[in-house]
Amino acid sequence: MAEAGSALYFIITLFAASIRMAVPLTLAGLGETFSERSGVLNIGLEGIMLSGAFFSFMAAFITQNILIGVIFGCLGGLLISMIHAFMSFKYYVNQTIVGIALNFFSLGLTSFLFLAYFGRTTTVPQCPVVKPIKIPLLSDIPIVGDVLFNQDIFVYFTVFACFVSYIILYKTVWGTNIDSIGEHPKAADTVGLNVKRTRYITAIINGCLGGLGGAYLTLAMLGFFMENITSGKGFIALVVVILGRRHPFGVLFAALLVGAAEALQYRLQTLGLGLPSQVFIMLPYVVTVIVLLFSIGKSGDPAALGISYKRSSR
Repeated sequence: MAEAGSALYFIITLFAASIRMAVPLTLAGLGETFSERSGVLNIGLEGIMLSGAFFSFMAAFITQNILIGVIFGCLGGLLISMIHAFMSFKYYVNQTIVGIALNFFSLGLTSFLFLAYFGRTTTVPQCPVVKPIKIPLLSDIPIVGDVLFNQDIFVYFTVFACFVSYIILYKTVWGTNIDSIGEHPKAADTVGLNVKRTRYITAIINGCLGGLGGAYLTLAMLGFFMENITSGKGFIALVVVILGRRHPFGVLFAALLVGAAEALQYRLQTLGLGLPSQVFIMLPYVVTVIVLLFSIGKSGDPAALGISYKRSSR
């Protein structure tokens, strides 16, 4: 009986942790979904999240206000996304190359600014973090109540963002326009759609949501910032977009799968199995690669994905 109770507790806590791990991947994945459906491939998602994490931490640390931290997290992600958009849309630079460059730029910039402000210190600066919010009645439901309805505001917003994204992309004219531009920008331009403006708007969405995903790391999960805090989560978010077929709920479920693998590796490390810690650390990445292998040839990329559109070209 005790073993059954322990197993149930393990499953519940694992599921709750999986949800939290999935939040930054889902937010960044939703932003990239908008971008890719309009035909823009932003490999710089890692840089967007890293910038969002840094600026949200700095703002929250200085002001001791979480809301200001969230706003600056979005602005930090927006900064990187707009650089990518400007270089891609104004000067038609290869989107992949710009994204890779921005990842290195963000890593260097955030590390330099953090060191310049705090110097070399043995104490980790802390910022305020959000607290779980219990939803009355629903949080009292046995088993699932504590898992689903005793989470922080980021978790609730992520689910809300998935529903809003689904409605925009599948139930509105603008969502149809985004898909049209992603498939055939020349034809969309011919019928009067503003290709560049639409792509700038999706870049704004990508920057804000990606920055918010980075902000979650500092304002909810950790409460501090360190160099390369994202540790590849931006790249995993790109994989989540592919696995989710650029569908908001597909992105959510793919993020939950990867989040479960990440949560499991922390649980396994505490069991004392006698294996090197690196074996557990690589678990979410191994799961990501394995699942990605099953999606080969099934991604359904927009026809114009990653291709710069020049209105004057034939």
